[in-house]
Amino acid sequence: MYRREFFIAGEWAKPAGTSVLKVVSPSTEEVIGEVPVSTTEDIDRAVAAARAAFDNGPWPRMTPHERADVLARAAELFRWRSAEIADLLVDEMGVAGSQAPLQTGTVAPVFDYYAELIRSFEFDRVVRSGDRVGLVVSDPVGVVGAIVPWNAPVTLAAWKVAPALAAGCTVVLKPPPEAPLSNYILAEVLHEAGVPAGVVNVVPGDREVGEHLVTHPGTDKIAFTGSTAAGKRIMSLCGDRVKRVSLELGGKSAALVLDDADVPAVTANLFRASMHNSGQVCAAVTRILVPRSRYAEALESAAAMASSIPVGDPHDPSTMVGPLVAERQRDRVEGYIGLAAEEGFRIVAGGGRPSHLPKGWYVEPTVLGDVDNSMRVAQEEIFGPVVCVIPHDGGDDAVRIANDTRYGLSGSVWTGDPARGLALARRLRTGGTVVNGAIPPQPLVPFGGFKESGIGRELGIEGLHQYLEPHTIGIPPELVPPTKGDA
Repeated sequence: MYRREFFIAGEWAKPAGTSVLKVVSPSTEEVIGEVPVSTTEDIDRAVAAARAAFDNGPWPRMTPHERADVLARAAELFRWRSAEIADLLVDEMGVAGSQAPLQTGTVAPVFDYYAELIRSFEFDRVVRSGDRVGLVVSDPVGVVGAIVPWNAPVTLAAWKVAPALAAGCTVVLKPPPEAPLSNYILAEVLHEAGVPAGVVNVVPGDREVGEHLVTHPGTDKIAFTGSTAAGKRIMSLCGDRVKRVSLELGGKSAALVLDDADVPAVTANLFRASMHNSGQVCAAVTRILVPRSRYAEALESAAAMASSIPVGDPHDPSTMVGPLVAERQRDRVEGYIGLAAEEGFRIVAGGGRPSHLPKGWYVEPTVLGDVDNSMRVAQEEIFGPVVCVIPHDGGDDAVRIANDTRYGLSGSVWTGDPARGLALARRLRTGGTVVNGAIPPQPLVPFGGFKESGIGRELGIEGLHQYLEPHTIGIPPELVPPTKGDA
């Protein structure tokens, strides 16, 4: 829990400065660990290590099968250390222990997936037209600056690091200051798996060094997950430098509950699911759209569920909703709930701090009723255990309301007629949509958003393409290999 060094160039490196970041437990408000705070000098060292490993090291020059073997070994090690990472997440960012394995259990499969994908992926492709021949080579993009948030630090690091390594890139990973500890284990795992020195570097730091990483001339691409406001800043900095960037940002996802669904049951289940990680999930359902004629019973059902959800110590196996990650985050959530008098919505359930928890940054599971989609609570990302229930007047109206947002990350449709559900799902401007709870098979499919929810995709083949540059080479016909790869 107390780390004194960074992971740079395959070694544990002493920091250039003397400042330390105290890691505070969201449930006890007590210091549980400590990491050094990186300076721009530390970032420079990490980027130099990644640059040297890319320009002169073996990793980009290894065959895809050789890289795949290393990724597969990493997957095995992540499986072995999954419980350890989960326990650390409970301590450093407050996710309920009953839910932490849902995060850490997805890390090894991501490394497994990209290991298998690159064994058969066509990195070289021959294109012919008459007597002209082109060889299209998928080159690694280069040095990647990966910046991850606190709500799923290791999982979202894996979503970036695994495809970047599969492509042959090198990485400087900046963990979040709120939850920096768990990604030290990622560094240990990749080192033990055989990733060469300098290929992965882990340097926690604040926003200032994050900007230095983004603007550093030694980085070729930035992969970021976080708030839309921070993403806009990063995109502008990358735009000034014509630097490659992929962004996975905020969301205000809607669930369309239609009149032929079991409205009370679906509403209750949706509210329960939205409480994962205390609602601190970018893709969480935060707007439940229900038929106006069933609105009262939907509110009643959501309120009953809110009152029944166990809130408490994240170490307690029975807890479903733990604390928010920081005091400032609780203040933010309470600020939105406090808009009730100004905006005219009702607090149907929750809205306060649990009386049995005098310490920790807790907010009760909260249901907001009488919400119009134009209100701030329906338009802005709250990132807490708060759900708006909004009435609609049929499928077309539900689609209109769902799309009436600057975000477009995820959504769902719930109906007794799956074909009708699919037809409406196709009309939603979201990167991912679920019909009647049919969750697609991650990590085989891409994840990302429309509009201000981001640019680019993670996971799937699309996730690998984010770390590759197409390189076209005109070649004499006599250099064309046998028919394999012809297009």
